[in-house]
Amino acid sequence: MLDSSLDLHPQVALRPEPFGALAYHYDTRKLVFLKHPDVVRVVQSLSDHETVADTLAACEIDERRWPSFDKALTSLYESEMLHERR
Repeated sequence: MLDSSLDLHPQVALRPEPFGALAYHYDTRKLVFLKHPDVVRVVQSLSDHETVADTLAACEIDERRWPSFDKALTSLYESEMLHERR
């Protein structure tokens, strides 16, 4: 997933919350909790960078944390909150 070019799905809205954010998909009606502000920052920055790895580096996420971000972003992709940029 780190080499993927991802973006927030166009039908997904993020609502900031004290714990991070809520992501709501208008088509599927899925609701997902983004439980850390760093995850929200990364998701919001995906479209500004070529790959997920570039986004993590730009957001100054420690490389030791990248596996947990890879797992979180994979889950968001599988739940259709994120999609491949074309």
